[in-house]
Amino acid sequence: MKKHLLFLGLLCPIFMYADGVGETADTTISRQYNVEEVTVVGFKQDPPIKEALSITSISAANIRQAEMTSIKDLGYVVPNFFIPEYGTRQNSPVFVRGVGAKTNGPTVGFYIDGVPHMERSAFDDDLFDVSSLEVLRGPQGTLYGRNCIGGIINAYTRSPFDYQGTRVKVGYGRYNDVSVNASHYSKLSDKLAFAVNGSYHHNDGYFRNAFDDSKIDKFNEGFMRGRVFWKPTERWTISADLSYRNSDQGGYPYGLYNEADGTVGEINYNRYSSYLRQLTTAGLNARYEGNGFSFNSQTAYQYIDDNQGIDQDFTRADLYWVNQRVRQNIFSEELTIKSTTASRYQWMFGAFFFNDSYKKALYTTYISQNYCTPKFYDSPTTGLSVYHQSSLRIVGGLNAKLGLRFDYEHAKEDYESYKTATAWDRTLGAPTDTYNSTLNFTQFTPKFALEYLFSNDNMVYASVTRGYKTGGFNSTFTQDDERTFEPEYNWNYEIGAKTSLFDHALQADLTLFYVDWRHQQITQTVPGVGNITRNAGHSDSKGVELGLTVRPVQPLTLRMSYGYTYARFLNYKKSATVDYTGKMLPLVPRQTLSFRGAYTILPSCKTVDRIVLSAGVNGMGKIYWNEDNAVSQSFYALLDAKVSATFGLLTWEVWGKNLTNTDYLTYYFKTNVGYGQQGRPVSFGTSLIFDL
Repeated sequence: MKKHLLFLGLLCPIFMYADGVGETADTTISRQYNVEEVTVVGFKQDPPIKEALSITSISAANIRQAEMTSIKDLGYVVPNFFIPEYGTRQNSPVFVRGVGAKTNGPTVGFYIDGVPHMERSAFDDDLFDVSSLEVLRGPQGTLYGRNCIGGIINAYTRSPFDYQGTRVKVGYGRYNDVSVNASHYSKLSDKLAFAVNGSYHHNDGYFRNAFDDSKIDKFNEGFMRGRVFWKPTERWTISADLSYRNSDQGGYPYGLYNEADGTVGEINYNRYSSYLRQLTTAGLNARYEGNGFSFNSQTAYQYIDDNQGIDQDFTRADLYWVNQRVRQNIFSEELTIKSTTASRYQWMFGAFFFNDSYKKALYTTYISQNYCTPKFYDSPTTGLSVYHQSSLRIVGGLNAKLGLRFDYEHAKEDYESYKTATAWDRTLGAPTDTYNSTLNFTQFTPKFALEYLFSNDNMVYASVTRGYKTGGFNSTFTQDDERTFEPEYNWNYEIGAKTSLFDHALQADLTLFYVDWRHQQITQTVPGVGNITRNAGHSDSKGVELGLTVRPVQPLTLRMSYGYTYARFLNYKKSATVDYTGKMLPLVPRQTLSFRGAYTILPSCKTVDRIVLSAGVNGMGKIYWNEDNAVSQSFYALLDAKVSATFGLLTWEVWGKNLTNTDYLTYYFKTNVGYGQQGRPVSFGTSLIFDL
């Protein structure tokens, strides 16, 4: 298999030049030669080419060509970006430059049209209606919401004031993968417009359970979203949106891992494990364009109701069963005002408030021992932040930026634990343990950047940014001092360059970074107990990020991204006998690589308008899975390809993923023994798209 993969990898660049994917013929891509014309810019940002940040921007055409269907697919196209596949949509931890968290809140912010998704169980989203994505690497907590110590993901959809039409996509693939997506954008007048979209996705599952020969990871999901846009005056724009997503899936295809030969055994456990999620999101945005200033208000609400059931022993024996139910109400409000004059000095002020009502019920059933330990958590959190950024053009193209944010957060937890008389009895009786406590956190996070713009398309910059993630409460613990964990902090030092040459035929960006990290929050699995977050002493991460887009001729586009991260513990003594100092950080790919080509053919026949050919190789590794560095995943690469043909209003697509059927681990953990989850095998499918 490795020989076949190497052979295909060597041929891939030749294939790309001959048959790569071209964006230039797509109606959404014909403007790609000027990045600023197609890139949606958030309220707080300058265009990417002028922003002193390491940014990866992905257009709707890029998403389609790579057959990206989920936020998790970003891990293969964004440098130094990794989302391990835990088995369901409940867990989507994001790691950027090694900065991440398995539990207890994300370290990367996720926004859809400015609406924050603050809980990791709300991250794994569908990308059908997304017009562009951008990933900002490095701490963004100075300007953005809570705990953005690793970076930001911004997703944008179209405005019906700019785009009107209807699109329907019907797809079918291996493993009985059925998908239906539809969207409609309508402009009723110059002041009123609306958009609606919905989707349904079914998959029979990729993996079988040897216990009963059933598919273990079935998937069903439905989604609906509606938006209204109103311009009551020339200066005001108001939009409101409401969405609902229902996910019903099996999961956790874990098999015993053999360290001797690096293989995962068969999945073989007796109880069906599943995850059910209901996600409701509402947003209200109001923007005012004044004389020399802009004002933006973003109100958001999200309700998460999820129910997770796991055969915790992952064996044929009936030993343990864990059921977790979470209900979460998150409200947030953000107000931002900034200057829009041509002055040498620009400013921005903002305030952010959130309230998170979090309630969890956790039932650990010891079937063989015939008792259950129900645990209940009521953990509300409230936070308030104020921030400011000043920008001064010193001389010529030299600019300086200074940002400062103050955060205050109040967390509370009411905890009760019980032990029932029998395994499936839910009569609680008297609690075996109770815990009531509060935590308060305050923090200043500054940012300083110098940038020099040689022109509108060429710049160099240097920045220093403070990152911060609050502490909190552990859901499980073995002793009293493990009930809570402390905040973590880092300083991110970065230098970079961005350039666009030959009328945008060559675009490149290069970044060098160093992260100095204190009190890093490390989540560890304790056999028979669960996950416990502890603080490491001192860690660091350093590396490089490279992005390159080349258009040697108009029908051909080549894209390459590369990331290298060297992240280690500088000082981490877990106990008197266990010392991880000098070990590499877990869940941090040493290298990430993506190379993709696109080529468009415009046939002379009248039947076919265009044919788009695309192919890509995506790779990552080496990845250590635990702090002891005992088990790792070597560098691996996945090959994908896609062909699409457009006939007037109809587009037919055929695609394939992991075409070499490469074996690789996407997740590993250890309790008494080690378990691994294999990556998805070769898959392929086809779809029809109707643009009306």
